[in-house]
Amino acid sequence: MTTERISQMKTLAAVVALLALGVGGGYWLAHSTMMSSQPAGAASLMSMANPPAAAQGHGKPLYWYDPMIPSQHFDKPGQSPMGMQMVPKYANEGSEGEGGSVRVSPGVVQNLGIRLGKVEKVSLKSGLHAVGSVVFDDRLVELVQARVEGYVTHLNVKAPLEHVRRGQPLATILAPQWLEAQQEYLALADAHSQSAQGIRDAARQRLVVLGVPEAAIRAVETKHETNATTTLVAPIDGVVTELGVRDGATFMAGASLFRVNGLATVWVNAQIPEARVSIVPPGSTVEAHATAWPGATFKGRVIALLPQVDPQTRTLTARVALDNPDFRLSPGMWVGLDFTAPAAAPQLVVPSEAVIVTGQRSVVIIADGKGSFDVVNVSTGVEQEGRTPILSGLKEGQAIVLSGQFLIDSEASLTSTVTRLKTTAPASAATPAGGQ
Repeated sequence: MTTERISQMKTLAAVVALLALGVGGGYWLAHSTMMSSQPAGAASLMSMANPPAAAQGHGKPLYWYDPMIPSQHFDKPGQSPMGMQMVPKYANEGSEGEGGSVRVSPGVVQNLGIRLGKVEKVSLKSGLHAVGSVVFDDRLVELVQARVEGYVTHLNVKAPLEHVRRGQPLATILAPQWLEAQQEYLALADAHSQSAQGIRDAARQRLVVLGVPEAAIRAVETKHETNATTTLVAPIDGVVTELGVRDGATFMAGASLFRVNGLATVWVNAQIPEARVSIVPPGSTVEAHATAWPGATFKGRVIALLPQVDPQTRTLTARVALDNPDFRLSPGMWVGLDFTAPAAAPQLVVPSEAVIVTGQRSVVIIADGKGSFDVVNVSTGVEQEGRTPILSGLKEGQAIVLSGQFLIDSEASLTSTVTRLKTTAPASAATPAGGQ
């Protein structure tokens, strides 16, 4: 072999050695950087979740795992394919319990920013805000109707939506049947025999049945005279929403001459989400505010929840009756409604931030005050004012975690898996090296 050939081989060997050294140094540098970039809380959580065997577990480990990839299990200690030092997992780690528990040192609690609260038993004040439109109160509708044929001799209210007062003249009409009935009643007014008294009472009742206004009947009794025309008056304070006649027009028996809607109270129809219907039961009080009347508050109550759900919006209509002094609220106005349900019985509640909703379950992490945390399944009610009612799963006075739950819940899920392995398979049945 020539001297030149030997020199080339030495140079190639040196290059290979330097390349290997560079790769090894790069991997070490990347590994060191990855470890140093971990948050203090996360590194502390790994160390507190898997402390040495002397402090945490006894007996033969179930398996070893990489703290960075806990789903990979190995049957012997050493370094993982990522170069991390593997740690053992024991079957008796943590406290006993279905959800699994995690022990956290006081220092780690502070590093993770874990805050605690308590389960309280209080009476929540149910409330809800909604927007609705004002409509007429259909309970305050009066019809001025003709029970006989006739025609209008004079019309006092000539346009719809005019405000009227109780007793205000609406129209003067001439009805031949009314005139005949009045004359018959007048003819019997001076009769004093026992039989005539009965006939006179029947004649008066006929006037009532024919729809003659009470004021016209009393005029016959007091003045002892009849009038060919009769004045129709407004039965209530309100608005004429329907005008069925005009000056000089004839009308048939049964025709609706006027429709008067009262405004002493109005209805507001508000759409309530299906999930919040329990907050606005019939009878609950309501306060309304209208942009048309800044600073004014209108009192009312829920009188009905209409039994029909809108399939598009998944809402029900709450019918609210509002007091309307001075007729300030008009149909078509929009008002904001603040619902207040009757005080409910005291119930268990927690701050809403303590509840973890996964889509399949709701959980709360409880603390025993000695560094152990457990995950508990709970049933919840409707959230109100930042607090969630607890229907089952917790007891009054228990300490609960308000922040840092997801880190604890992740480690508790791993502990729960170990517990199931303990009850379903012997420790020797660990997954072979490199398995999952």
